[in-house]
Amino acid sequence: MKITEEMVDYVSLLARLKLPREEKKRMTGELEQILAYMDVLDGLDTSGVEPMSHVFPLKNVLRSDEVVPSGDRAALLSNAPVPDEEAFLVPKTVE
Repeated sequence: MKITEEMVDYVSLLARLKLPREEKKRMTGELEQILAYMDVLDGLDTSGVEPMSHVFPLKNVLRSDEVVPSGDRAALLSNAPVPDEEAFLVPKTVE
């Protein structure tokens, strides 16, 4: 696929980048090389390969959930500068 400077402008706009003219020319060539390599990868036969969710053969690495009592509300609110009976009161920041 031929990458144009307009495409580079569009991608840089999406990435919120401002590229100088010489950088745009270099980026055009680099993007063409990336797409050419994607064409090589697209040509590989992956019909016998099982899809993976991770590059390493990891299983569930999370610990199991345990039900434990939470902190005492009165003790947690004792450090609040302006406590309510249920929450911290803070100044309004958005109208």
